[in-house]
Amino acid sequence: MLLVFVVLGLADRHVDLTGQLGLGFATWLVLLAALRPLSVERRVQTLLVVGVATCMEVVGSILWGVYTYRLHNLPLFVPPGHGLVYLAGISLSETALVRARPRGFVLFVAACAATWGVVGLTMLPRFDLGGAIGVSVFLFFLWKGRVPVVYGGVFFVVLFLELWGTAVGLWQWHAITPGLGLPMGNPPSGAMSGYVLFDIVAIAVTARLLRGRAAAQRAPAPAALAAEPASSR
Repeated sequence: MLLVFVVLGLADRHVDLTGQLGLGFATWLVLLAALRPLSVERRVQTLLVVGVATCMEVVGSILWGVYTYRLHNLPLFVPPGHGLVYLAGISLSETALVRARPRGFVLFVAACAATWGVVGLTMLPRFDLGGAIGVSVFLFFLWKGRVPVVYGGVFFVVLFLELWGTAVGLWQWHAITPGLGLPMGNPPSGAMSGYVLFDIVAIAVTARLLRGRAAAQRAPAPAALAAEPASSR
């Protein structure tokens, strides 16, 4: 999946809008192929991530203008790309090393995120106050979240994706957050907090949907109730 992101970054720099549509179509095929062997629960989670992330992309990029894509649009490969980020983060969180030391992994992720936030406030060319706020939100997710190991896996995928995407010019974060006046890095250190928020929403909604589905399957059909003898009721 990381290789897909590398190829997208290299290819997008050399195509027009039509070529970008082709890259989007190819990325959707990769996502659908990745979903095929997974459980229903994981498929639903991933598609919900895609839906929530796409809505937030429209708000953050097109309407609010916090960051801008190369052609000033929302590339078609971005929505399925969010699904691939989620699946890659889960895959990383399920490696043998992480499963053997989940608490140590989460602590390492927290240390990396906090370090990035501090460096953004002290050493990077652009003062990254907005990123530091985002890091604080992310650390809260790690502390109180339902699946911090998954959030940690997503963190490292997003870390690579943001550094790579901004380096090759797929998108650029604005120096000042419109309407808030918060200075930001490119990328901001807190970018991963948005991705984790997508995951939290998807996991929570999926759990509710599956509980509702299970309850509906256990409930007796109306026809069966009507056929049941009155003496047995």
